[in-house]
Amino acid sequence: MEKLFKLQENGTTVRTEILAGITTFMTMAYILAVNPTVLGATGMDHAGVFVATALASCVGTLLMCICANYPFALAPGMGLNAYFAYSVVIGMGYTWQTALAAVLVEGIIFILLTLTSVREAIFNAIPQTLKYAVSCGIGLFIAFIGLQDAKIIINNDATLVSLTKTEWGGMSVPATLAIIGVIITAILLVKNVKGGILWGILITWALGIVCQLTGIYQVDVANGVYSLLPDFSQGFQLSSIKNVAFKVSFHDVNILQFIGVMFAFLFVDMFDTIGTLVGVSTKAGMLDKDGKLPHVKGALLADAIATTVGALFGTSTTTTYVESATGVSEGGRTGLTSLTVAILFLLSLFLSPIFLAIPSFATAPALIIVGFYMMGSVVNIDFSNFTESIPAYITIIAMPFAYSISDGIFMGIISYVILNVISGKENRKKISVLMYILAIIFLCKYLFV
Repeated sequence: MEKLFKLQENGTTVRTEILAGITTFMTMAYILAVNPTVLGATGMDHAGVFVATALASCVGTLLMCICANYPFALAPGMGLNAYFAYSVVIGMGYTWQTALAAVLVEGIIFILLTLTSVREAIFNAIPQTLKYAVSCGIGLFIAFIGLQDAKIIINNDATLVSLTKTEWGGMSVPATLAIIGVIITAILLVKNVKGGILWGILITWALGIVCQLTGIYQVDVANGVYSLLPDFSQGFQLSSIKNVAFKVSFHDVNILQFIGVMFAFLFVDMFDTIGTLVGVSTKAGMLDKDGKLPHVKGALLADAIATTVGALFGTSTTTTYVESATGVSEGGRTGLTSLTVAILFLLSLFLSPIFLAIPSFATAPALIIVGFYMMGSVVNIDFSNFTESIPAYITIIAMPFAYSISDGIFMGIISYVILNVISGKENRKKISVLMYILAIIFLCKYLFV
């Protein structure tokens, strides 16, 4: 262990690393329940997505261990899966097979950018304000999706959306349970309970099972109300991955629109990964005296390969998880932590009937709370500087209101360039050549595509 992970050099022990890995897994295992629900909205097989999610998380986290010896864990990213399902497939009308193709191309480009050290240069060209705004906007978008999944927010012809109400004027049982789940999850986080989000899902699900057994929750398959009890009659359904794996397709692709989708995946993944690496590394004291992360290329390469492999398995973009900070807080400093997480994701394959029985109203609190986490970066936006804050504001509100992460990114970049160009010579100096190019491309998209 010492030879492989340099434990003494990093001031840690085998026991500390394993406990840190368990903690990290507990805080991010909710993705095993949430991802099949989110991607399932596209028509993808839930069981197949579950297996793909577990395998992609296992492989990606194992690569982080091998390539960088860092305690970071990877899994299909929240926000990126929402963009995949609700913007690309449902919003733009692409098939999920074509959306997987966009993720695959993005992953290959990421590998090339990482090997040539271009990835950091592209990231540095995007203003920091917009990076904060993207995180906030995705947070709102995810929370909105969670509210919809739980049927707390429903469609309304008069006001577009409204709070749900049953025929007797109150909220439905699933919506009520989801609200209780948000409160429970929030209490667990306030109390610093390890794995609070995962426990919130499990407790909400357990309350639903009690309601089903007592007749409060009525199963109605015809109307999409399914049983909450795990069905082990069909086994572990590991073979279901064949329904989603190696299904990428470039059939009937609009090249310009496809490039826009691919770049949206690229930018969001870029912000998410490098931001997480810097944030968690800072917390762990891993940055050098120049504020740089040693072996960062290995970490970025692991992320890029994981995205490519994940697309082939049949899931949306695989990325480094900010929940890795929980394991770091427990003392995790080496790849032994990530190895532990990878093993736990592999073992989760044999619990598929349990995870697949978890309903959307139980995973909705996780979406809402993760949205809260992602909103935290709003405090870093300088609202006294209008050339910075207005584009950030446009980015944030465009994502939930346009129901599109990519539109938020595009509008943010366009508005940032325009406002700074007309604000004087000093502000124009802030804009890189790449930002001008991106703004022109995205503007042409709205005008001509």
